[in-house]
Amino acid sequence: MAQTAQITAKARPELGSRANKRLRDSGMLPGVIYGHKEAVVPITLPKKEVVNHLSHGAHLFELALDAKRETVLVKEVQYDHLGLEVMHVDFARVSLDEEVEITVPLELKGEPKGEKDGGVLQQIINELELKCKVTDIPDVIRHDVSEMALDDVLHINQLKLPSGVTCLQDGDLIVATVKEIQEEVAAAAPAEEGAAEPEVIGRKPEDEAAEGAAPEAEKK
Repeated sequence: MAQTAQITAKARPELGSRANKRLRDSGMLPGVIYGHKEAVVPITLPKKEVVNHLSHGAHLFELALDAKRETVLVKEVQYDHLGLEVMHVDFARVSLDEEVEITVPLELKGEPKGEKDGGVLQQIINELELKCKVTDIPDVIRHDVSEMALDDVLHINQLKLPSGVTCLQDGDLIVATVKEIQEEVAAAAPAEEGAAEPEVIGRKPEDEAAEGAAPEAEKK
């Protein structure tokens, strides 16, 4: 289950893109806390620490803000246009006993036995939409695919979820398949049959007619 990441935050007096850029340039990260019918609080966070926790799958944070501690859930992480650098984080206040909806990564482990028969594992769903108590949020859902044979299909309802965790997606959705990749050789066959007479780009019909008439003229 997810561990609560502890971070010290500060109130953010200056707002706007220029102020936020100055924060990021100084190694800090702008964010905001909202929810539970309380005031929205703009905050400043240590960028390196937050990014490190996010990269390890953290969802739940305990923020020390002034003399108060806030238990919050990551609701949105905004990245730059390349999707690489974290630019802003939105947190929602939560109680430890409440249920929340969260998106968690899905990792498939093992090598399907169908690979020995020429199959290739193709993962279609990489994230799961889950509902559970705040204290039961998993960092990741892992599923062993080593028993998948050639042409096997894995559905969401076949995944084993931790106790108290339910998936909000349709159970019939396909998570992964093990199928043989067919090479497209059939399309090349007709071209091989007609390969004896390659087409000359730019040749005009009257040119072809002239070439056919030349041997006739020689016979005469």
